[in-house]
Amino acid sequence: IAQYQEVKVSSFEEFIQAVEEHNGKTIFAYFTGSKDAEGKSWCLDCAQAEPVIGEGLKHISEGCVFIYCQVGEKPYWKDPNNDFRKKLKVTAVPTLLKYRTPQKLVESECFQASLVEMLFSED
Repeated sequence: IAQYQEVKVSSFEEFIQAVEEHNGKTIFAYFTGSKDAEGKSWCLDCAQAEPVIGEGLKHISEGCVFIYCQVGEKPYWKDPNNDFRKKLKVTAVPTLLKYRTPQKLVESECFQASLVEMLFSED
């Protein structure tokens, strides 16, 4: 299993901080609806994508960083002015992306193991 680092964050500020801490490394970021106390996300697509992303992580290159980012509660997420939408151009959850590249998978693309695997394993 490749040695990658996983960072869990639950706000835009924490996300930016994590990116700065791992500057110079290949960063993958997964944006998902926040979970409640029982570990259930308000975003059903996110719940469906999660096991696929988990499997895909087996293909991530050594030394990469995987940031698991909960975007907040549904009302915050739906606000068109939230920082994820405005500053990162993340307009849907789940979104899996390779930071600072155009490569990203959005919504149902995150259910497709082959696409997830490709995103994680491409150089």
